[in-house]
Amino acid sequence: MGAKRRFKVWRGDEAGGDLKDYEVEVNEGEVVLDVIHRLQATQTPDLACRWNCKAGKCGSCSMEINGTPRLGCMTRMSTFAEDETVTVTPLRTFPVIRDLVTDVSFNYEKARQTPAFAPPKDLAPGDYRMQQVDVERSQEFRKCIECFLCQNTCHVVRDHEENKRAFAGPRYFIRAAELDMHPLDAQEDRKEYAQASMGMGYCNITKCCTEVCPEHIKITDNAIIPMKERVVDRRYDPLVWLGRKIFRRDQLDEGGAAPVPAVVGTHAEGSEVEQQGVNWHREVPRPQSAPVDGTGRLPISEVTFDRPGGPSPFGDDVEFPLPTEGLNYAHPKRDDD
Repeated sequence: MGAKRRFKVWRGDEAGGDLKDYEVEVNEGEVVLDVIHRLQATQTPDLACRWNCKAGKCGSCSMEINGTPRLGCMTRMSTFAEDETVTVTPLRTFPVIRDLVTDVSFNYEKARQTPAFAPPKDLAPGDYRMQQVDVERSQEFRKCIECFLCQNTCHVVRDHEENKRAFAGPRYFIRAAELDMHPLDAQEDRKEYAQASMGMGYCNITKCCTEVCPEHIKITDNAIIPMKERVVDRRYDPLVWLGRKIFRRDQLDEGGAAPVPAVVGTHAEGSEVEQQGVNWHREVPRPQSAPVDGTGRLPISEVTFDRPGGPSPFGDDVEFPLPTEGLNYAHPKRDDD
């Protein structure tokens, strides 16, 4: 038998509600969502709570626990003192449907308004090529599980209902940053769109969204601040400012900004490479191309290791599933060979 713990759970709907007191059994290793399930099973079967995976990957069980936006399935009861009353309430930023379930359709409306990935017109699906460094650059933002805790804790919409129409929120700022960093995204006005249509200027980088992210995405430092800096560079860079004085307004309206002088570098093989922006006498980075075959595809390689791998669970008579032509791989010899 587990210990009895005191809980306060918000009960009600869109018309109103209040906190209800419960005393429920809690066993070792359980999380808050386990306690909610036990409440549903033993005391209040009509308690509404949204959940799905119970593994911290679906983002469904978002709630406020002792006033902090958290995932119910990732908040262990061992983090609270034994005599502490645990208060569970719905997300405050979004309208309540019933009990702990809120209407988060605001976020899906903002998702539909965000321009999707726009690949180059001359590339067909399956022909995309990206360097690993480009993949890693935006990989952090793809970890988002859309729990909307960052949206809930952002005071721009949490404390100001009137901002919701003009403000997309941190979840969609990282989406804009991810696409802005994507080398195959052909839409060039991501940062300007984030500033003009997503309300990025409302954000004053308090980092509260980063603090509550269960995936530990550095939303402010790695997405919002770099996007803000790019907008500032375009608007306040002295060369761009000079271009705005020289070029006609209609030219600026068509292009979005005055052309920025290019710094021309030299490729390792001698071809010229243009780099936009001010170089300030730094060495121009030289692009490095991955080795490709005649069809433009990367060769497959097996990474060698200083220790032999374990025996195959399928037996030694199973052939390698890939054709050996053009495959370069090597294994260290075993001691018993």
